[in-house]
Amino acid sequence: MKKILPIFFALILGCGQPENQPVVNHAGALKNFMHKGDISAKKLLIELKNKSNLYALGALENLKGEILIWDSQPIITFEQNEHMTFDSTFNKNAALLVWAQVDRWQSIAIPEEIKTSRQMEKFIESAAKQAGLNTNQPFPFLLSGTLSSLHWHIINWPENDNVHTHQKHRDSGPHGELSNVTCDILGFYSNRHHAIFTHHTTNMHLHFKSPDQKLAGHIDEFLPGSPMVLKLPLYRSK
Repeated sequence: MKKILPIFFALILGCGQPENQPVVNHAGALKNFMHKGDISAKKLLIELKNKSNLYALGALENLKGEILIWDSQPIITFEQNEHMTFDSTFNKNAALLVWAQVDRWQSIAIPEEIKTSRQMEKFIESAAKQAGLNTNQPFPFLLSGTLSSLHWHIINWPENDNVHTHQKHRDSGPHGELSNVTCDILGFYSNRHHAIFTHHTTNMHLHFKSPDQKLAGHIDEFLPGSPMVLKLPLYRSK
């Protein structure tokens, strides 16, 4: 009996996440920005340089820009001399970063009936369950297609400001609203990381890039358009 019990409990613990569901890593926490004013570096991007099939999003140290890594290609955006600037290297550090490696994706058409971000969140959760993913564990996803509207920002936090609010984060650097825009979106879904890498009001953290990669940043609000496609990590049972 002593030999059987450890095996039994190992099997129970192993049921939490399907095999081959990508592991989502994170460094830093939103609550540390908001409540402690801690915006220091928590992850060196150079540590991820040699990882293949890497997808990541977050904020630069000192909240001086936005991070998007798409299939191991960095798209770092920040404000410099009152202009939006891009960096495609791993030579920056992150105050907040969420990342995973995904080598294969499966595509799912999004119904035209999905008209709000809340409906999109519910659809992503449902589609992930049907695809065999454990939605009680975080997972990455991609969205591509047309958005009816997109509110975005690139944070550029003032050095001596220790009072953080969501609105001040939005307004601190380049920001705007786009209509009927085509873009690609990287998101991370989690119902267990509020104030860590999602806000309290949502289970998603989203960054976007334009097809020509002349614009990229953090998504504050959006309304889905049509057509749109969801991509989820391809679950392969053994």
